[in-house]
Amino acid sequence: MRIDLSDKMQEALNKQIAEEGYASNFYLALAYWCDNKALEGCKRFFLRQSEEERMHMLKLYEYLSVSDVHPITPGFNQPPADFKSIQEVFSKVLDQERSVTASIHSILKLAKDENDFNTQQFLQWYVDEQREEEAVIRTILDRIRIIGEGGQSLYYIDKEVEKVNTGIINSESTEA
Repeated sequence: MRIDLSDKMQEALNKQIAEEGYASNFYLALAYWCDNKALEGCKRFFLRQSEEERMHMLKLYEYLSVSDVHPITPGFNQPPADFKSIQEVFSKVLDQERSVTASIHSILKLAKDENDFNTQQFLQWYVDEQREEEAVIRTILDRIRIIGEGGQSLYYIDKEVEKVNTGIINSESTEA
């Protein structure tokens, strides 16, 4: 099924490929920052997030491909590698997710302006996904604020993130 995409839409979707790819690399960098801090629950959370963002990127590749558009494979900027605290890490993650959400909303607005109903429908999945992602990160940040930070606090934060991670994995396996 061929879908006609305007030049502006092609450009926007290719830009989103770059956004999702960067997010995947960002989460990978965070996973190994956590690994260096012996935060195994956080490491697993970010590794899973990295794979999820890569899958988001691949969905965009496929959408462009079935639309008879050759997707552009971007280079990615180097994600940050050093953070002062786990709270800073998750604050940066929330900023990243909000940036991706804004980008998706911008593309959705373009699709509406162009009466591109196929792309609108395709993007709805991303809208729902971003709402969920932001909610999970806000929950983790709330837990970090309650627990506080410090040597012993990091242990409990890591365990809370592992609970969130396990809950997500359990809910994904029941949806399948």
